[in-house]
Amino acid sequence: MEEHVSALTQWVNHVFGVWALWLLHALHIQPENYETPIPEYVVMSLMVLVLLVVLALILRSQLSVERPGTMQQFAEGLLTNPLGFGIKDVLDASVSHGAERFIPFVGTIAIFVLFANLLGLVPALHSPTSFAVVPLACASLVFLYFNWHGIRHHGPLGYAKHLTGPIWWLAWLNFPVEVLSISARLLSLTVRLWANIFASDLIYVLFFGLLLGPFNWAVDKNWLLGVPFGILVVAVPLVFILLHVFVSFVQAYIFAVLPAIYIGDAIAEGHTD
Repeated sequence: MEEHVSALTQWVNHVFGVWALWLLHALHIQPENYETPIPEYVVMSLMVLVLLVVLALILRSQLSVERPGTMQQFAEGLLTNPLGFGIKDVLDASVSHGAERFIPFVGTIAIFVLFANLLGLVPALHSPTSFAVVPLACASLVFLYFNWHGIRHHGPLGYAKHLTGPIWWLAWLNFPVEVLSISARLLSLTVRLWANIFASDLIYVLFFGLLLGPFNWAVDKNWLLGVPFGILVVAVPLVFILLHVFVSFVQAYIFAVLPAIYIGDAIAEGHTD
């Protein structure tokens, strides 16, 4: 059972909960909580998807070569920028040829992670990436995607040979090590994203709660005494909000860089360590 359920999730379950229960029972799946068969992370993830679709439609209607707006400039900056941090930039650096065809997947998942991370800044909402299952789903998509392209590029036997390394008499040792290393990427991507966003949210809540008690005490004593405590209640959480924004962008960047590296390694001609 989830400890915190937003009002939005409660409303979604009130409207669609019966249908969700019917579908889960049809699939022989038991929900964790019959009162909220649609979990918080599902509602938050769907909210991010809807938001991104709306923003994409608005952006599409405002595209201009002569006078690009703020939204278009921000979107172009996510794709490519002078610092080389854009989605196209990291793909060009990691994939030897044909990097453009991977932009839709890598860009979509990186932008989803970014907005999912930032959603927790909205009062009464939660970052879906603070629930371990959402980073696991994102990491699973990356895992399936780069392995599929490795198999598609080399063929099943060629991809298996690709994992054996360049020295044939060490193939018996290299192959299981490579399989283990590739499988560990799934756990690495999941834990890295989940732990950072979960910790960021938790630190903000903890410090806000710790400061709220002294503020209430000061206000009860004297309203003038409550002023400096009130400043702390606002200023200290603001620092952690800025930290959360920074972490959100860093984790989204990682979810662009690492998939690009994995794809480049999977389709590379010859084995590179």
